[in-house]
Amino acid sequence: MDDQFMSENVGSHHNRRSESEVLDIYPLSCYYFGSKETTPVKNETLYDRVLRMKANYDAHGMRNCVAAVIVVELFKHPHLLVLQVNNSIFKLPGGRLRPGESDIDCLKRKLSSKLSVGENGRGPEWQVGECLGMWWKPDFETLLYPYLPPNITRPKECTKLFLVKLPPSRRFIVPKNFKLLAVPLCEIHDNHKAYGPIISGVPQLLSKFSFNIVES
Repeated sequence: MDDQFMSENVGSHHNRRSESEVLDIYPLSCYYFGSKETTPVKNETLYDRVLRMKANYDAHGMRNCVAAVIVVELFKHPHLLVLQVNNSIFKLPGGRLRPGESDIDCLKRKLSSKLSVGENGRGPEWQVGECLGMWWKPDFETLLYPYLPPNITRPKECTKLFLVKLPPSRRFIVPKNFKLLAVPLCEIHDNHKAYGPIISGVPQLLSKFSFNIVES
């Protein structure tokens, strides 16, 4: 009796979890991709970047950033949308908060700017969901941690990753010096060398979801 009760409870818990953690994704073919004018990108050395970060920290405090996790379907597998800058660096769509700006407002602004869905960035409202994870820079170097080390009382940067759910159709218009790529999660997983720590950690953050592929 006890074993049966436990089995029923585990099964019931699993069903409730499955219902609440389902993520609908749509085929890549549902979306239109175009280009717009080139966006200036900072071309600086690591030394110059550190100097700039130190100056910004002295003026404004910790740097707060947001990034979007956007998933589509291709070949019956979930793919993550990532931006490639100048055919080299991969990054998630997003950017730095303005003073007094909320995480959600900033991410919507950055998505409209970098993945403009129409003229003047107009289009369907971006559906920003839950925060999936946070990454911290204890110092000005490039090292990132998926947690805040207990001995760090003044972190220099925090990046929050938010799930962004797509509608059945949308227009993506990206700058000519950027590429918007759909990369399979199996290629990204633990591939720190190619995609860096944040992107390569996304498949693990998404592991709690069951992907429901919605046919077009």
